[in-house]
Amino acid sequence: MILSIESSCDDSSIAITHIEDNQLIFHKKISQEKEHACYGGVVPELASRLHAIDLPNILEACKPYLPQLKAVAVTNQPGLGVTLLEGIAMAKTIAMVQNIPLLAVHHLKGHIYSLFIGKEQILPLLVLLISGGHTQVIRVESLEKMTILATSIDDSVGESFDKTAKMMNLGYPGGPIIEKLALQGDENRFDFPVPLRNSPLLAFSLSGLKNAVRLAIESLGGASELSHQDQCDISASFQKAVKLHLIQKSKKIFATEPIKEFAIVGGASANMYIRNAYQQLCKEYGKTLHTAPLEFCSDNAAMIGRYAVEAYKKGLFTDPYQIDIVQTKKQQIGALL
Repeated sequence: MILSIESSCDDSSIAITHIEDNQLIFHKKISQEKEHACYGGVVPELASRLHAIDLPNILEACKPYLPQLKAVAVTNQPGLGVTLLEGIAMAKTIAMVQNIPLLAVHHLKGHIYSLFIGKEQILPLLVLLISGGHTQVIRVESLEKMTILATSIDDSVGESFDKTAKMMNLGYPGGPIIEKLALQGDENRFDFPVPLRNSPLLAFSLSGLKNAVRLAIESLGGASELSHQDQCDISASFQKAVKLHLIQKSKKIFATEPIKEFAIVGGASANMYIRNAYQQLCKEYGKTLHTAPLEFCSDNAAMIGRYAVEAYKKGLFTDPYQIDIVQTKKQQIGALL
């Protein structure tokens, strides 16, 4: 078995995965959403302190499995430096005390392997990764060969949902709140711009849309003056513009990429409005849509463990004395490719 640890942001999570059949034996996650909600976003130092409390508590439940471990895996990039260090410290200790190899896992590759928890991997694959920090389309040919086809030049999808919710004083995290309100809203009330609509650039950008939302809120007197219906209509109109932007750029990629398997991963992939739009798009282009179970869309150790199984089979181990957080300018998956 492989024990995996995830602490890249505000979720403390540990999982144990069986190497032979990819089955998830144990998984527990402790979310810090309530602790950070009053600040409107994640406070790194607070997140680190909570990881230092929660990770050992979860590990206590894993004691019966420790004698059966063949390796320990941990996220070492990208993420918040102070929170990554909590998971790495635990992983290094386990590796050295148990005398087992250590696997350093790229968080975004983990999201891709959230598709394969408890099952065999399906490759090659086109992947849309939409999360709090990233928006990318990736061609996945193998465990070690992944190519970015398009990426965000500013705000990610998840970040834009959070910021839109914050502008309306709706709370954190914003994604589920916006999605729920949008169900009661008129998506055609506000004609928000679709980013890069007339641009040939194969990239994603949401900062302009976010600004359009801000201006709409101000035109109605500010967040404090918004009615419930205003909030619903803004949410629906914003969500529609995000969907159209993602679909428009994805169509350009679909037109040239012959790979028939397509997937959406990351925290924002739990949005059913976006999922349904891609179901229709895949049907139009003759592709099969794959999605992770909703419980594994956000950050979790199970996805880290599933990637680690494939890395273990290839012997992609890291010296426990050498592992550290990897900080790159963009903190993107291409840093390892």
